[in-house]
Amino acid sequence: MDFKSGFVAIMGRPNAGKSTLLNAILGTKVSIVSPKPQTTRNNIIGIYNSVDCQIVFTDTPGINTANTKLDEYMQKSVKNAKNGVDAILLCVDGSKGIKEKDIEFIKGFKGTENLILVVTKTDLTNYEKLYPQLAKLNELDFVKSIIPVSSFKKRNIDVVVNEIKKYLTDNIKYFADDEYTDKSVRFMVSEIIREKGLWLLQDEIPHGIAVEIANFKEFGNKFEIDADIICEKESHKQIIIGKNGAKIKEIGTKARLDIENLLQKKVYLNLFVKVKDGWRNKQSVIADLGYDLKDLDK
Repeated sequence: MDFKSGFVAIMGRPNAGKSTLLNAILGTKVSIVSPKPQTTRNNIIGIYNSVDCQIVFTDTPGINTANTKLDEYMQKSVKNAKNGVDAILLCVDGSKGIKEKDIEFIKGFKGTENLILVVTKTDLTNYEKLYPQLAKLNELDFVKSIIPVSSFKKRNIDVVVNEIKKYLTDNIKYFADDEYTDKSVRFMVSEIIREKGLWLLQDEIPHGIAVEIANFKEFGNKFEIDADIICEKESHKQIIIGKNGAKIKEIGTKARLDIENLLQKKVYLNLFVKVKDGWRNKQSVIADLGYDLKDLDK
């Protein structure tokens, strides 16, 4: 059996189902998911291992207009992710219908080598509605293949993997068989906390929270973790804390369960809230939080 390996970028507009697709392919969670757009900020790397292949995925932030320094970081990371990959998975949300603006967005990738179009969230629609829309996409002759998927129901995930295998060009292992991401445990923990915050604050807080790990210590069979939730306004701080501390306690409880599952040990998690006015537009602050534009120039 010939072994193949290579690199694939997952791209698309915000909230197109990129992170959910990556998690479904890997069978484990490496990229956080929330109902808000622009959940992914860093280029998350996930590693798919099987007997006959190793696929190194990059889950990119949603392609959007850069309005802040943080947006600028995210869009530059998207641009960088295109370089040196064997294929691109371009995700389009199929739950709301394929509109003309979606077609124009896809046409912007014309000339991209090995472009695989993945129509996501098909479990939220039906094939009577979907098939006529897929016919529109079939007219795009520069697309290698079009695959409708449901990441939630794991529908056609194997089809996506088999399609990717056609374009892999290497035959070496870049990572060990038991590795599924290149991100540190501290990073994964901070992302879990941010995910719970996004879910539980989706109606009250704009997309302006970050998480910074202040303390991460292991004592025998347990971990002690202190983390700061960063927000932009004093009024946001009060919402995150909630009445009598109820909201931040809920965030902590849900995050701790996922972190214990990740670390396979007991976790004592302490959450605090810090206000950094306009942090998304301050280069020094976003660099401290792990979104340094200089890193993307290396």
